[in-house]
Amino acid sequence: MSNANPADEHEGTHGTTEREHARRAALLRRGFLLEYTTLGWNVIGIVILAITAVSARSVALAGFGLDSLIEIGASTVVIWELSGTSEARRRRALRLIAAAFALLAVYLVVQSSVVLATGYRPGHSTGGIVWTALTAAAMFALAAGKARTGAALGNPVLRSEGRVTLVDGILATAVLAGLVLNATLGWWWADPVAGYVLVFYAAREVRAILTD
Repeated sequence: MSNANPADEHEGTHGTTEREHARRAALLRRGFLLEYTTLGWNVIGIVILAITAVSARSVALAGFGLDSLIEIGASTVVIWELSGTSEARRRRALRLIAAAFALLAVYLVVQSSVVLATGYRPGHSTGGIVWTALTAAAMFALAAGKARTGAALGNPVLRSEGRVTLVDGILATAVLAGLVLNATLGWWWADPVAGYVLVFYAAREVRAILTD
């Protein structure tokens, strides 16, 4: 004969449910914080990259500025999705992120090819070097946080956008390398080549998002 008290069992189940709700609410708050931080960083970055890209006439900086614009859109999509999750909303959010990456890839292929074909030489950009170095560090940290939080929430949109942020960090590193090589060794072609690196990762992300 069992001595278990049904009231105690109910209280235990209720307590577990409350703890789970509290844990999920904390994870959602963390997800929002990560997205708002990414959003704010990239809004500032758009201004800095626009100035540096125009002054140096750099394809890589212009492309990275567009990538930051896409990251702003992706963060906005995730904030929208986290505010009211549904399967249909998730699918729309993922398609929007994939479409933005596809547009970026098309732009960079055309622009980098034109620059290489014409032999156009971009100028040096100290501001671009500093900003891309800072952005690489920030995006890698944010991407790690989104990956952990998205996995804990079981949210594929947050995980996918975390990959977008990781790509942003990788692209920042590639652009940084191109800018440094151009400034120190005069390798002008490193700038449009960095643009092609962005194309590769953008195309990779489109495929990953659409097949996820």
